[in-house]
Amino acid sequence: MSVDVEQLKQQLTELEGQLQDPEFYNTPEKLSQISQKYNQAKELLRLVEELGEINKKLAETQKLREVESNEEMVDLIDSEIQALQKKKNEIEEKITHNTKQSSKLDTKDAIIEIRAGTGGEEAALFAADLFRMYRRFAEQKQWKINLISSHSTNIGGLKEVIFEIKGPNVYGTLKTESGVHRVQRIPETEKNGRLHTSAASVVVLPEAQEVDITIDPKDLKIDTFRASGHGGQNVQKNETAVRITHLPTNLVVSCQDERSQGQNKERAMTILRSRLLAQKEEKKQKELKQKRQTHIGTGDRSEKIRTYNFPQDRITDHRIKKSWHGLEQILDGHLDPIIATLQKERSK
Repeated sequence: MSVDVEQLKQQLTELEGQLQDPEFYNTPEKLSQISQKYNQAKELLRLVEELGEINKKLAETQKLREVESNEEMVDLIDSEIQALQKKKNEIEEKITHNTKQSSKLDTKDAIIEIRAGTGGEEAALFAADLFRMYRRFAEQKQWKINLISSHSTNIGGLKEVIFEIKGPNVYGTLKTESGVHRVQRIPETEKNGRLHTSAASVVVLPEAQEVDITIDPKDLKIDTFRASGHGGQNVQKNETAVRITHLPTNLVVSCQDERSQGQNKERAMTILRSRLLAQKEEKKQKELKQKRQTHIGTGDRSEKIRTYNFPQDRITDHRIKKSWHGLEQILDGHLDPIIATLQKERSK
């Protein structure tokens, strides 16, 4: 594995210079692209430097192993060597994934849509659990999260939530999360202790800029209305909420959580562009999937991809037929083992 560190540092310096150029702040699309390149290069440099430290420790530990004669110390040193080798392999995989992006979209930010499916109130509670899981995962990665819209229930569930995550390689990391997530557990409201099965859908979209997708204004039907709160009551006197219909595809996007009509329209257009870009990418990936015969796509939205089984403390990904235990920890955002396995399978 060869990464030219000096060339990488030079690239970072050049990108930093561009980010400091006031001219780019007048073109948000270019600024976003440069920021993504900068974040990706910075993350790659961090991984390469970390790999260098691991290799240094590994070499020192192996030298110590050669001269040590005490059996107990030899066992301890062997354990340390195994741990360092494991860490080295993990970092090398991350570097390979970083330098060999499978799609230009992988470096983009992401818009995630979570919707409660079958299961009523329990499905809405599960949708809220999934939202918290991705939020915690993003926090651990030091990614930025912005809530776009949400519709909650009276007991803390979510009928729907749409949010964006900004950071290096967000879409590439999370795109395999698209699909139907199923939960099996005994709800707190269940008096007879019966196991319920509920579901929620997750859609991960690459956040599209105007430069990525061109939309003819003639193809849009834009309606405005008064924003509503829980129970349907109007909470705004002015028509700040916006509904945009893309006539060629019949895609409909509504936004009402921002304070002004202009802000809601801008949010709605971002989501619409991202959905159109995702449709284009889905078509491309389906063709690629047929050629490669791979069983990991970027997310057939109707496909049941994962089951969260609470009684057995187990999460199973049905695409790769693999399970993990420690369900509560995973729902607290520790998704790395699952995502790393899925990325490895996709690269085959």
